[in-house]
Amino acid sequence: MEPVGRDGVLAQAWRIVTEGGAVQLHGPAGIGKTAVWRALVDRAREEGWLVLGCAPTENEAGLPFAALADLLTPLAEHIPGLPLPQRIAAEAVLLSAAPAEPVDERAIGAATRSLLAAVDGSALLAIDDAPWLDPPSERAVRYALRRLAPGPSVLISSRAEVTALGLDERPSPVTLLGLDPLGVGPLHHILYAHLRRSFGRPLLARIARDAAGNPLLAIELARAVLRLPQLPRPGDDLPVAASMHDLVAATLRDLPAETREAVRLAALLAAPTLRDLAAAGVPATALDAAEEVGLLTVDTRGVHFAHPVYASAVRAATPEGVRLRTHRQLAATVADPDERARQLARSAVEPDATVAADLEQAAARQRTRGAPATAAHLYDRAADLTPQADVEDAGRRVLAAIRCRFDSGDYAAAATAAEAAVARLTGDQLAEARLLRASVAWAADDLAVAVTFGEQALATASPGTRLAGRIHAHICLFQDSPAPAREHAETALALLDGSADDRPLLAGTLLNLFFHEVRAGLPARTELVDRALDLEDGRPTWLGGTVPAIWWKAIDDHGRARTRLRDMLRYATAAGDEAWQHEILTHLGETELLAGRFTDAEVSITAALDLGRQLGTGLIGETWLAATVDAYRGRLDRAGAVAEAGLRHDDAWARRIHLQLAGFVALSAGRMRDAADAYAELADLLDATGVVEPIALRFEPDWLEACIGAGDLEAARAILARLERRHARQVRPWTTLGLARSRVLLASAIGEATDTALAELIAVRDATPPDVVPLDRARCLLVAGVVHRRARRKREARSALQTAVAEFTTLGAAAFAAKAEADLARTGGRTEAVDELTPTELRVARLAALGQTNQQIADELFISPKTVEANLARAYRKLGIRRRAELARVLPAA
Repeated sequence: MEPVGRDGVLAQAWRIVTEGGAVQLHGPAGIGKTAVWRALVDRAREEGWLVLGCAPTENEAGLPFAALADLLTPLAEHIPGLPLPQRIAAEAVLLSAAPAEPVDERAIGAATRSLLAAVDGSALLAIDDAPWLDPPSERAVRYALRRLAPGPSVLISSRAEVTALGLDERPSPVTLLGLDPLGVGPLHHILYAHLRRSFGRPLLARIARDAAGNPLLAIELARAVLRLPQLPRPGDDLPVAASMHDLVAATLRDLPAETREAVRLAALLAAPTLRDLAAAGVPATALDAAEEVGLLTVDTRGVHFAHPVYASAVRAATPEGVRLRTHRQLAATVADPDERARQLARSAVEPDATVAADLEQAAARQRTRGAPATAAHLYDRAADLTPQADVEDAGRRVLAAIRCRFDSGDYAAAATAAEAAVARLTGDQLAEARLLRASVAWAADDLAVAVTFGEQALATASPGTRLAGRIHAHICLFQDSPAPAREHAETALALLDGSADDRPLLAGTLLNLFFHEVRAGLPARTELVDRALDLEDGRPTWLGGTVPAIWWKAIDDHGRARTRLRDMLRYATAAGDEAWQHEILTHLGETELLAGRFTDAEVSITAALDLGRQLGTGLIGETWLAATVDAYRGRLDRAGAVAEAGLRHDDAWARRIHLQLAGFVALSAGRMRDAADAYAELADLLDATGVVEPIALRFEPDWLEACIGAGDLEAARAILARLERRHARQVRPWTTLGLARSRVLLASAIGEATDTALAELIAVRDATPPDVVPLDRARCLLVAGVVHRRARRKREARSALQTAVAEFTTLGAAAFAAKAEADLARTGGRTEAVDELTPTELRVARLAALGQTNQQIADELFISPKTVEANLARAYRKLGIRRRAELARVLPAA
């Protein structure tokens, strides 16, 4: 049966959902949102749609994943095909399997997205009273909807007009449909359907007026009218109630005592079942009177209040003393251990060791199931109810609550709780609290605070213990200076006992030790990386999992770095770990940038920027990378603005990377003195920190070029020696090419013969595969062309510069292509290059210069359009041009 008086809303909502859109019904309690929602859901089912629905209540808001389980149950057949972390998470939500270890809540969001994406055909995600979604379910659904395009149609209801579930973040906008008050006609039909009584028109109009057109309030007001000794006359007042609660309370007072008690018990249960009510002493017939007046319905699944307001009104009308007694009664009888813990938490008024232990166990279950935020509140309550003498128990529960908040991503709450714990705890528990505070700071990119609290934790912990080893391992991660970081790593490795729990920590510590040894200028002990990867056993560690990829991209093994990062990205995506995805995408963007794959780099960097904005990160690394691409593309103004803003950061790492960017922008713009100064400051910062090998920062060849351009040849000699030392420590393609390039530039600048240096430059370029540092290879040709031009070897200069232009153009390095073109123009003409064209290339180029399209050229020469494209590409390269419009200028007249 369709809701009375809602034809227009029903038609509009159905049109939107059938078009794949999202509808949010809104209006005050009792206005009829649920009736409209049910009518639309029923129609969807009748027309063969898959309906994923839930209708949470206020009491169920405290049951983690209660709503999500309802939504995902119809999709259970797809669970076996999910990635392992998501499969375990989905099974935990549906309670179809008990997880062996705590489920990461992020994996639940990822599983929800995957299951919704697996739907084939028309599907409707329908949620009634969305504000009563339990928080873990709400987070999972929000996560999934934000990442599904197009995804299922969505239908939700809420009291407020504020968009729920992040629907305004979807590509297609949500439509907010408000439900207006009903008039006298529709209310007449509703009252008759519920009360089987008709009211005269004047009285009905007064009920409609006093109820403000709200159907539920009109029903309760009419029910109050019917309780009067006689119907009100035209001049009489209708029953007055301050709220819906007052009207429901009046209905309750008219019920038998036995029914009132049964209704109260049902209202205080999260999900009232007949079994629990019977265990609490409720006879099977006790709810009949409440069902007859329309307060609730009873079926084999349990007791269901006709409207959430009714249950809320029952609870509000229950005196505090009666409420506490009822909670204790339910705690002693309910079957579900989590419901028992919930009732115990609400009935306890003073410390109780037994209740505290039960709550701790319930918290552990919720944490294992993937609801850390819910677990945190239970741990807090357990700590509050712990007797004062049980100091260790209370501290353990406080620390567990902090860890849960940290795991849920609520860094602000975790930091506040950790600082409160620092003021409360002593001994090793104090050390744990300080370590937690340090970890939160590190996750929030506040490295100075992380180091401070880490050192304080170490000073508090018992020396020589596993706890001390864990703290050393974390401080190694927090430290920027290689020397102290190595000391902490070595101490951690000596103290950790190698148990299964320590494997991720050991793997991360080995990787960080390797990383800082390299930064300190020591030989690369790659066996440390191999040991760490063995310990990972296919599960990358968050403590240093990106270190192998950082190393491989540093030595220009881009393929290996790319494979590692993509594997990690799949792992993090399956686990729903967006913070880790963000870090991995940033490294992947840099890997592609160094490999000369600028378009691929931009895709990863853009994804990292988007994710960083959603997560609220500082956007430092990904913004710097995006600006570096801008600089390569020739967008120097944009890159320079980022460099200028980045130099205002206090963080040492942020300042270093932006000094490199500032130097490169200045070099590209011909401001050699500015570039040299930026690079000099960068070197000073590295030296002050003890960083001998900066790994990712490749600046010495550009620094030397800037110093030569600024006339500082003495500094250039010192920089060459610095680069030679760096090359000797670890031979890499970029250092090999950079060193050869720098030697040619310096020899030319001081007037030495360049033949030997140029021959070496071309030899190392030819020995470097084209897909390894292609930008550096092209820059070698640019330097060779400039030096040949200065030596008046025009043919050699043109050949080198033309190839450089072509390679820069292919890469999309517009800034370098423009520089190479400018130097090519200074060689005094390009006509000799025409002689290098094959007859076919020359014919194709001449026709293109006349304005013919590729298809027209193909038709005239009896070749394919692809052959035309290939010949033009070769002609462009040989002629040192990039555009069709330049052909007429460089080709001699026919």
